[in-house]
Amino acid sequence: MPPYAQPERSQVAEASRHLATAGLLIGTAGNVSLRFGDRVAITATGTVLADLTPDQVTIVDLNGEVVSGDFAPTSELELHLGIYRTLPTTAIVHTHAPKSTAVACVLGELPVLHYQQLPLGGATPVVPFFPFGTPELAAAVLDSLSTGKQATLLSNHGAVTLGSSLKEAVDNALLLEWACTLYLDAASLGTPRALTPEQQQAVLEVTLRTAYGTTKPVRP
Repeated sequence: MPPYAQPERSQVAEASRHLATAGLLIGTAGNVSLRFGDRVAITATGTVLADLTPDQVTIVDLNGEVVSGDFAPTSELELHLGIYRTLPTTAIVHTHAPKSTAVACVLGELPVLHYQQLPLGGATPVVPFFPFGTPELAAAVLDSLSTGKQATLLSNHGAVTLGSSLKEAVDNALLLEWACTLYLDAASLGTPRALTPEQQQAVLEVTLRTAYGTTKPVRP
C-alpha cells in the first residue's frame, strides 16, 4: 500500500525541487505546503529542498498535529496553518529568494512597475521583521495577506506567495522574484516610475475585455 497522501507529497516535493532549480530555495531555507481537505502536506524541517523526496513531506491537520510522516514539519508551520485556517487558499510557498529578499531589506512596499504584477494583488506589502517561526511573524504575514494579496515580502527575510493550486503558488513566487529583479534593475537607472491606480485599472479593464493571457482559436 502506498504512503498516505502520496500524490500531495509528490506535488510538494516536485514544487520544492523546481523552486530550488530556479534559485528561489537555497539549502534548507524555505518551505512549501499544499492543503487538501482538512490536511496539509508540508516540507519537513532541515531537509535540502533541491533534493526533496515525497517521504520528506509531512502531513499535519489544521491544528498542527502530525497525521503521517517520519519527520517534524518546518519551523514555519504556524505561518502556513494560520493562513489556511483564515484565507481561502490551497497552497503556500515561502522562499528566501535573493532579489525578493534584497527588496525586503530596503523597501516598505514593492510598487507596481509592470502590469504583470497585478495578479499578485497590486503593490506587494513588506511586513516588519520578526524572527522565523514566531507567532508574531505568522500574525504579521496573515494580516498583510488578508486584503486579497497573493504575495507578501518579509523584511530582511524573504517572501510568501499563495495560490489556488500549488502550480499557481509557485508561479506567483517566480513572478514576485521577477518583479523584484525589475525594480532593482530600474532603480539602478534612477527612480522607478510606478503605475498609477488609474493605469492599473485601465489594464484590468483591457484584460477582462480581451481575455488576455488565455489561448483563443483563430476566427475565420
